[in-house]
Amino acid sequence: MNEPTSATLTFEGKTVTLPIIRGDHVETALDVRKLRSQTGWITLDPGYANTAACKSAITHIDGERGVVLYRGYDLEELAEKATFVETAMLVMFGELPTRNEREEFRIMLRDQELLHEALLSHLDGFPPNGHPMAILAAMINAMGSYYPELYEIDSPEDFRLAAAKIMSKVRTIAAFCYRKSQGLPLNYPNPNLDYCRNFLHMMFSVPFWTYQAPDPVVRALSVFMLCHADQALDTSCATVRMVGSSQANLFASVSSGISALWGRRHGGASSAALGMFEDVVAGRTTVARIIEASKSRAERLVGFGQRIFKVEDPRARIIKNTYQNLVKNGYAKRDAFHDIALEIEERALADAYFAERNLYPNTNFYASLLLRAINIPSRMFPVITAMGNMPGWIAHWSEETNSPDQRIHRPRQIYIGRKRHAYTPMEKRKS
Repeated sequence: MNEPTSATLTFEGKTVTLPIIRGDHVETALDVRKLRSQTGWITLDPGYANTAACKSAITHIDGERGVVLYRGYDLEELAEKATFVETAMLVMFGELPTRNEREEFRIMLRDQELLHEALLSHLDGFPPNGHPMAILAAMINAMGSYYPELYEIDSPEDFRLAAAKIMSKVRTIAAFCYRKSQGLPLNYPNPNLDYCRNFLHMMFSVPFWTYQAPDPVVRALSVFMLCHADQALDTSCATVRMVGSSQANLFASVSSGISALWGRRHGGASSAALGMFEDVVAGRTTVARIIEASKSRAERLVGFGQRIFKVEDPRARIIKNTYQNLVKNGYAKRDAFHDIALEIEERALADAYFAERNLYPNTNFYASLLLRAINIPSRMFPVITAMGNMPGWIAHWSEETNSPDQRIHRPRQIYIGRKRHAYTPMEKRKS
C-alpha cells in the first residue's frame, strides 16, 4: 500500500493541500511553507515543540525508544569504543576518521592550541569573579577578529581549519577562565598531551608540579563531552543555526550558542542540580521536601525530565555509569552527594507522579556529580558542556549555511496587543 504524499486542511471554506515529508526514521512532517501565501493562516507552536526548522543529517534522536545516533552511529557504542575527538570528527565532517585523518586533525589541534598574545589582554580585561560563560562567549567572538580570512569559508579545507581552531582554542580559553578566577598563573597547553588530558593539565597543574590525570578520569571527561557532541536542535544549537542563517560567521554563531547554553534550564541545569544536593547536605531542605515541592509544582525537580525523551535518556545512563565507575574504582568518593542523588532518583522513579509523566533523570542530574568528581567547580559546568557541544554547533552551522533550503530564520508571531490608537497629547494624559 502506497503511503500518502499529502494531507488536506479545510477551514472557513478554504481547503489547502499540505505535502507530507518523511524523515529516514520516524519523523513525519506537514510542509506548511506555502500555508500563509495560499490561505493567510499561520501556525502557532510556542517553544517550537512540534515544529521542524530544518532538515538535518547530523543527529537522530528517538525519544520514544531512547535512541541517539550520530551520523547513523549509536551513541552508546561510540561512548564505549570511541574518543571525544574521533566522535567530534564524525559529527563535524560526516564520517569516522581513518587513522591518517585522525592523526592529521590531532596535529591541527596541537598547532592551533595557543591563543594570540593580544587576545590575552582581552582576557585580562574581565574581572576575576566574572562568570566563565560570559568570558568564553566574548573570547570566542573576539577570536574571530584574529582570523578574518575565515569569516568567509569557501572550501572544505577552510572549514576544517576553522573547526580545528575553535575546537582547540575553546579548550585553552576555558582553562584560562578557570585559572583567572582562581588567581592562578595560566598554564600553556602541552603539545604532547591528548585533547582531554591537556585540558586537565591546563586546569590543575601548578608551578613545579604537573597534574597527571589518571586514565579513568581522562576517559570520564572524554565520555562526558562525547555525550554532548551534538544535541540536535536543542536551544543552543537552534540559536547557532538561527544566527548562522543571517550569514554570520562561524565564530559569532558558536558564541551565540554559548550564551544560549548558559541558562539555568539548559547548560546551567547541572550547576543547579549540584546546588540542590548542597541544600540537602547543608540541611536547608530534605529529599522528601524536594519531591513534594516538585509534585505540587511549587518547584521543578532539577535534573529530571527532558522534552524529547519519554523513556530513559541513554546519555544520562552513560554519564551515570561513568560516574559510578569512578566511585567503584576509587577515583571518586562515595559521599553524601552520591547518596542524596541515589535517594532522589529512587524515590522519584517509585512515585506514580513521575512515572505517569515519563520523568527520568536527564544528563544534568549525574553530570553534576561526574564533573564534581574530577574537581571541576560548578561555575565551570556549563563551560565543559559548551566544549562538548562545540562539534555539533560547528556541524549545524555548516549544514545551515550550505543548505539549498537556506533562508534567514524569521518566526511569525500572533500579535495580541493594542489595536491602532491615536496619539494622546501630553496635557491630556492622566497623571
